[in-house]
Amino acid sequence: MTTLTQHARRAVRERMSSALLAPLPSAIDRRLLDRVRQAPGTPLAAPPPDSGLSPVPGDQGLPGLGRTLEYIRFGSAFTRARFERYGPVSWSGFLGEQVVQVAGPEATHTVLTNADKAFSQEGWRFLIDNFFHRGLMLLDFDEHRFHRRVMQEAFTAERLRGYTDETVACVRETVPTWRQDAPIRLYPALKSLTLDVATRVFMNERPGHEAEEVNKAFVDCVRAASSIVKWDVPGTRWHAGLRGRRVLEQYFRANVAAKRASGGADLFSALCQARTPDGETFSDDDVVNHMIFLMMAAHDTSTITSSAVAYLLGANPQWQERARAESLALGDTPPDRAALESLDTLNRVIKESLRLVAPVPVVMRRTVADTAVCGRYIPAGQLIMVAGAVNHFDPSCWSEPDTFDPDRFAEPRREDKTHRDAWLPFGGGVHKCIGMIFGSLEVTAIMHEMLRAHRWSVDPTYRPRWDNTSLPVPADGLPLRLRPLH
Repeated sequence: MTTLTQHARRAVRERMSSALLAPLPSAIDRRLLDRVRQAPGTPLAAPPPDSGLSPVPGDQGLPGLGRTLEYIRFGSAFTRARFERYGPVSWSGFLGEQVVQVAGPEATHTVLTNADKAFSQEGWRFLIDNFFHRGLMLLDFDEHRFHRRVMQEAFTAERLRGYTDETVACVRETVPTWRQDAPIRLYPALKSLTLDVATRVFMNERPGHEAEEVNKAFVDCVRAASSIVKWDVPGTRWHAGLRGRRVLEQYFRANVAAKRASGGADLFSALCQARTPDGETFSDDDVVNHMIFLMMAAHDTSTITSSAVAYLLGANPQWQERARAESLALGDTPPDRAALESLDTLNRVIKESLRLVAPVPVVMRRTVADTAVCGRYIPAGQLIMVAGAVNHFDPSCWSEPDTFDPDRFAEPRREDKTHRDAWLPFGGGVHKCIGMIFGSLEVTAIMHEMLRAHRWSVDPTYRPRWDNTSLPVPADGLPLRLRPLH
């Protein structure tokens, strides 16, 4: 399979205009699977004699690029097609390397729990180290354990209470001001909001020239991580990202001393002051690196999730009204963490949105020793792509997995409990997202305020196309129309 034909592209568009959901309607699955099956399979590497292991099946795709363009265009639809064609472990050409895809609950559990310590974070460093150097997600083994233990002091219940209060205040200042007299592109509006939340909650900054410069630097770093041209050439994403990294380093380093002395409630101050019961602390370099990474991780994933929730509520008005009734019942008092977590319908909608549009659909690893997954031999030095979003559609875990059904998360169904890795939008194992509670509260606060301030809809024929160049982003910005409640 080299490129999709015009006929296949047209079939994809037709199916996307008639299916309930965009992530992977069944006809796209069939079309992609048919194309994948046409590629001759080739084993990756021969296992050691008498090991009882089998080689990893797969195929290269285009010379150099491999399957990169197909993943960018189809995202989880593509990884699902690979899973159905080859099973839980396969390989393909990707970003100039041979990459092993691991998918399905059992296979992802093997990699994420990493019992034999064969899987390192070098897979992430391969992609983003230039811009998010030594962020928590890029650290391994004992070093990662140390940094996570210190960082956990910045995510205590008391700290989360303060972060949530600031988030709610910021959201309440912004969401009611969104225009209702014409359609808006929601994704850019949400992106601006989550960046404001991040600068306010994480750095205790307010809108201004410096905050805008910092926000732009974050955006440039995120965009650069997906750059195909990986040289410092003016005019390229890579060049802008390297410049952005320098801006962020200068900003955080210049403010470390003041934050250490401030006793502030923002995350920047918390990282500077974090001290475990054993007296472990972060160096200035540690604080700078972690702040750059956490700011990126926080606002990008929250924006994607909020966009997906808004779209699905716009496409399913009965669920929007159910969620709105619970939000209005809270009254006008700014909600605290307990109030946000009491919004049962909205929280189930958010979980279902995370299932259907996982904000981080794959995580990367690299093997540091020969190992095996599901009986397939994987040699040392192998780049691994753990396609956790595939698990979100596994019919052995989920009933009618392509259908929007938030009640699957309600008792007694709890389909997310069918396997410990059936639902993993925050990753798994020791690298599970440290900020997942705050991220969930932020999305809940945004959607709660949207439900209180607006009613919205999307055109019945509209389905967003998710651009997977980096993380999944609605390519058209997610146009929708906000209206007054009355």
